[in-house]
Amino acid sequence: MSIDKLFASFNKYLPLDEPEKADLQERAIERRIKRRQIILTEDEVCRHYTFVADGCFKVFQVDTKGVEHNLQFAAENDWIMIIDSFYSEKKSKVNIEAIEPSTIFQISRPDLIYFFRTYPKFDRNFRVIVETRFAELENRLLQIVSSTAEERYLAFLHQYPALSQRLPNTQIASYLGITPEFLSKIRKEISQKTTGHS
Repeated sequence: MSIDKLFASFNKYLPLDEPEKADLQERAIERRIKRRQIILTEDEVCRHYTFVADGCFKVFQVDTKGVEHNLQFAAENDWIMIIDSFYSEKKSKVNIEAIEPSTIFQISRPDLIYFFRTYPKFDRNFRVIVETRFAELENRLLQIVSSTAEERYLAFLHQYPALSQRLPNTQIASYLGITPEFLSKIRKEISQKTTGHS
């Protein structure tokens, strides 16, 4: 069952007991999402913490020229939340869209506050989840400023090992801030280094 994946996501931190699982199952909203379905747009307030049970999403922004820039991916067992919008209740500056047919669980702000107040374990678990996400975004910011395109690609492979074969080149290239052609060149060069060919 998909809900078991949600329960398992907490096992890395503080596992839930049966009453906590029952309450979480009661309040978490399961949704089936179609490919290319958007679950948050730039003009909406982020009102949920979203857990990806199956599938894959991208967090992206569209610039003034209409070009998409991928900021983050979330696949199975990842959480997505736009922290600034969620807590300030301001409109989001990004969009969240499904790249594949997906199954998600969403926890609303009132329910999250309920969990924090009722079960201290949830407060600690979500603190670690948010801190982990924040550290990932911090590292990504440093990569954009100081890393080569090849280093950014290798960091992408490290952070999202399961996605390199699932995502189209265009999506990965957008995330790295390069063209799909340049990404193909980087992949070829890495492959040659790995196999010892020049």
